[in-house]
Amino acid sequence: MHLDPLSSDHVVFPGLGIDLDIDPTAFSIFGFEIKWYGICIAIGLFLAMTYCFKRTKSFGLDGDSLSEAVFFGLMGAIIGARAYYVIFHIDSYTDIKQILAIRDGGLAIYGGIIGALILGCIVCKVKKIHILSAVDLASMGFFIGQACGRWGNFFNQECFGTNTSLPWGMSSGRVQNYLSYNKDALAQMGIMVDPYQTVHPCFLYESIWCVAGFLILHFFYKHRKFDGELICIYCAWYGTGRAVIEGLRTDSLYIGSFRASQLLAIITAAAAVVVIVIGHIRAAKNGVHLFCDSEEGKAVIAASEQRDKEEKERSENRKKKALDSDQHIIDDTDDEEDSDE
Repeated sequence: MHLDPLSSDHVVFPGLGIDLDIDPTAFSIFGFEIKWYGICIAIGLFLAMTYCFKRTKSFGLDGDSLSEAVFFGLMGAIIGARAYYVIFHIDSYTDIKQILAIRDGGLAIYGGIIGALILGCIVCKVKKIHILSAVDLASMGFFIGQACGRWGNFFNQECFGTNTSLPWGMSSGRVQNYLSYNKDALAQMGIMVDPYQTVHPCFLYESIWCVAGFLILHFFYKHRKFDGELICIYCAWYGTGRAVIEGLRTDSLYIGSFRASQLLAIITAAAAVVVIVIGHIRAAKNGVHLFCDSEEGKAVIAASEQRDKEEKERSENRKKKALDSDQHIIDDTDDEEDSDE
């Protein structure tokens, strides 16, 4: 389907009858623009953290102890995601201000995962938190965050692919402008694309793939055979999907003639499958030994439950004191009224 030129914020899915005008800026506060991109990422982080902190005891972890690792993991994710993207687009940045402008997009998921794991694991090591249990739990959060975060690419009109005639093919003014400007460069790499035909919505494919991955881990985590299995399943599942989806994209990051993220996806997926097979062979031979079932893990869970119980009791005591105080005020008021009479 050939399309007429579209305005920069115009997005269409002709086969689905969807026609939208999308401003990447959600709203402004005192002149400061809040981008949909950032909102999508924030929602993903909130949902991921909410889910994971409810599952800490299933992994032999204490939520309070884990909080610091999560905080530094988030810092590592932001730094890693931006650094990964900037490294492959270094010629596009002329000053540090542009590099720090992450609200405008330009975050690479693989860089974010690497950064989060590095800083998060360092903190776990320092705080004596079981690292494999922590990264298993984090893998579930990764899928949630990525599923939501990819919609930030939709609002920025990025993360799209080659031409397609499928019913869900999309186009937009920014997509047309990008493909028109880079048409010759893409052709030199063997990617033939018509800027005025619909393209694959790769952001949507990856979001759906991550939702499916999360559901797999959600229903499987109680049946894991070894600590570290979930992060391996994450790498295998996400890597397989990313390798295929990345092959469709027209805005990939390259190392020479290779798509950087596709190459990394293939390597990590293959390595993860090998580790899973070895882990299952060892579990079949030696039995299943999870940290959450160990004496140390049970002690962590018991201490966490005791602290939760004490906090609940303190909260109930505060509420009781507040109610008693309110009742005294009411009684004193009634006494004063009786005295006046």
